[in-house]
Amino acid sequence: MDSPTQNTSLQRLQNVERRIVRVLELAGMVMNELSNPMGPRKELINNHCREFMQLIKDIQVTLRDEIKSACEYRPFEKCDYSSRISNEICYKKLEYVIAQLDGMKQTINEYHGGV
Repeated sequence: MDSPTQNTSLQRLQNVERRIVRVLELAGMVMNELSNPMGPRKELINNHCREFMQLIKDIQVTLRDEIKSACEYRPFEKCDYSSRISNEICYKKLEYVIAQLDGMKQTINEYHGGV
């Protein structure tokens, strides 16, 4: 049995599919209106374009939300790659700092030896 989350997610995606069909219908209606031998009706085209843009925005928001919720599942969450890389970088930084401190120590010793 599907969980409620899966069901609502599928319902949202089905709504997106319906909106996409409507977007295509609107595009066809605008093309028909533009090819009207008596000339296009500006108000009708404006209404179709306004609805088209709103549907595109709704589709984009819904798909973004669905992708975000799908990305919450992290199959590699037990992967320690980023931790290992972070440790490696810190290790290299410490090596550099130690080398710089050794250089400073040597310079101090040379200075005190020369005085």
